[in-house]
Amino acid sequence: MQAIFWTAVEVAHRAQQIYENDIRQQVESSENLGKMIVIDAETGEYSIDSTGVESALKLKQKNPQARLFTIRIGYDVAVSFGGASERIL
Repeated sequence: MQAIFWTAVEVAHRAQQIYENDIRQQVESSENLGKMIVIDAETGEYSIDSTGVESALKLKQKNPQARLFTIRIGYDVAVSFGGASERIL
């Protein structure tokens, strides 16, 4: 597979588009609320776990060149420092 060179902003934008258009309806459930979803911005492949670490390792093992982006399911931010993340509907 030939590498696609994207900026971090492009990776984020593409992954968010994939999440909103293709994945969100499937994964936003009470079971997954607050878990981390890691998305390969090139392929649209994704994995879910509680921290995102195992998912990132799993996707990188399949494709070491993967451009990954992480989203906290059901929230507006993945991590909050000194503040609070808000649930999105």
